[in-house]
Amino acid sequence: MNSRSPPKVSIGAKVTDELKEFAIIAAYLYVCFTALLFYKASILKAYDIPFAPFGFAVAKALICAKFVSVGHVLHVGERFKSLPLIWPTLHKSVAFLILLLALNALEEVVIGLMHHRTIAASLAEVGGGTVEQLIATSIVGLLILIPFFAFRALGEVVGERNLVRVFFYPRRTVDNDNA
Repeated sequence: MNSRSPPKVSIGAKVTDELKEFAIIAAYLYVCFTALLFYKASILKAYDIPFAPFGFAVAKALICAKFVSVGHVLHVGERFKSLPLIWPTLHKSVAFLILLLALNALEEVVIGLMHHRTIAASLAEVGGGTVEQLIATSIVGLLILIPFFAFRALGEVVGERNLVRVFFYPRRTVDNDNA
């Protein structure tokens, strides 16, 4: 019996792929978080309230990208792969939203403990400090995750290289290559 096993990938190649994936996730989240912070700053500026924590977007994007990477390793939300793409996309988006909320809450608790705050006081700051802000943050987070996981799910179906070619190369090149 001749069974073919997939070619072994070197550790260096795996590390490079993981770093590239991490950088893509972090860049996507950075753009989203920066846009949200800019929007918040512009609203507050209209009321003469200074607000400009744009360094926060970098830190939060890197932290959340790491959390997403951990979720991938743990196979979070990997269900419904045989259903139409909307279902695994929505499921994975909600699962990762819950993971991100939980890990961000844990992060707040750890930071709070380092600053000698109670766990309750630290958790009160999750999502902005009020229930309404937590709900709004969760909805926006879900709206950020849905296109991300939709793109990934589509890549699993059509192939990552094909998806990149369709999105990032001129159409005439794609059409000529398939002719």
